[in-house]
Amino acid sequence: MAPIHVLHGQPTPEELATVLAVVQARAAAAQAAAEAARLSGAGPASPWNDRARMLRPALHPGPHAWRTSGWAR
Repeated sequence: MAPIHVLHGQPTPEELATVLAVVQARAAAAQAAAEAARLSGAGPASPWNDRARMLRPALHPGPHAWRTSGWAR
């Protein structure tokens, strides 16, 4: 871990401990998320898994809309 330098002010030991705890917790969470993604093999979502593809396209009003509503797209 890289050293942390206080540039302005005079923080109390409690304030420093709080900041360090937050930084360490965020680093641990990021590392755990990266490890979980690596283990699960999660990559970019595939269009084959996209359930929105199975939805019917929106119908648009217009001339002969009732006739074209049954056509496959």
